Amino acid sequence: MSESAALTEAHFNRILIVRTDRLGDVILTLPLLPVVRKRYPDAYIGILLKMYTGEIVTGNPYVNEIIWYDDGRERVPFAAMVREIRRKKFDAVVVVSPTLRLALLMFLAGIPVRIATGYRYYSFLFNRRVYEHRKDARRHELEYNLRLLRELDCSPDGPPEFTIYMSEEDEESVRRMLLSRAIQPEDELVILHPGSGGSAREWPVRSFAELAGMFEERRRSKIIVTGIPGDEPKADAIVSGTRGAAVSMVGTLRVKQLAVLLRSADLLVANSTGPLHIAAAVGTPVVGLYPQITPMNATWWGPYGNRKRVLTPAKPEDCAECAPEKGEECACMASISAGQVFEAASELLTESAK
Repeated sequence: MSESAALTEAHFNRILIVRTDRLGDVILTLPLLPVVRKRYPDAYIGILLKMYTGEIVTGNPYVNEIIWYDDGRERVPFAAMVREIRRKKFDAVVVVSPTLRLALLMFLAGIPVRIATGYRYYSFLFNRRVYEHRKDARRHELEYNLRLLRELDCSPDGPPEFTIYMSEEDEESVRRMLLSRAIQPEDELVILHPGSGGSAREWPVRSFAELAGMFEERRRSKIIVTGIPGDEPKADAIVSGTRGAAVSMVGTLRVKQLAVLLRSADLLVANSTGPLHIAAAVGTPVVGLYPQITPMNATWWGPYGNRKRVLTPAKPEDCAECAPEKGEECACMASISAGQVFEAASELLTESAK
């Protein structure tokens, strides 16, 4: 029997999905879950995640169990992680973004079918290898992820399904936050997320501040600035750009609360970062700001869906200015003007209101 025929006849009872990197990466892995569930409706499906990103998966109806890769600070010790995974007796694992540690974990845990890329020096530890280079950025990250499922005899039969469960408690807490800041449901609400946690080239904070002023003066938008702890100086600069009219909620929201806030908003403007993918996943229009360099570009990492605008610098891909020293402003990203972003955002808001 050929390998393809054997795969078609195979039935997996306990399947593990592994994604242990950043929040946006996990968002772009969520659509794998309903595809696997549809193909194997009675299977036990687990997902291995970091605690920070794992909150976005809690309550997901396609997942039987979340296995934690860390305790919120440190990774679970290697031997303990091997024992934990082995004990659960998975018969297949999809390692979406592998590392040597993850490859060894799955191999030593004795999972019979181990799926991942074939282009790493440790790929021999996987026995179902997918030979597709992501670094060329010919597809979107989500599409690369879904194509791994071919090794489980799975394929999507419709548009990607992002499932983010938001509790009534999260809904109510965000509603109270907005009302306490005099933001009403009928207001045009724009979220600005100026940081990236170091994962992308950033549009300058001064440009975000200028943009905030345009939204406040020309559209009378209500503006909220979001971010992680440490982004407070960025938020303060943007609030100053609106003479205090904008509101900073930096460091005050859990991941699920952020998802509720983004779903409540009319628009998000952000660099390439997790909140951008959350907003796209919950259907909120987004304006994404991306460098043109291949490892970070919008072809690979852009917001998925149709309710979007993506702006990139009008400079060549190999522009020497697009390599700032740590802490310096990226000249290429700075070449995108606040006026360009405001115009793109206004067009998107008009389309969305129809």
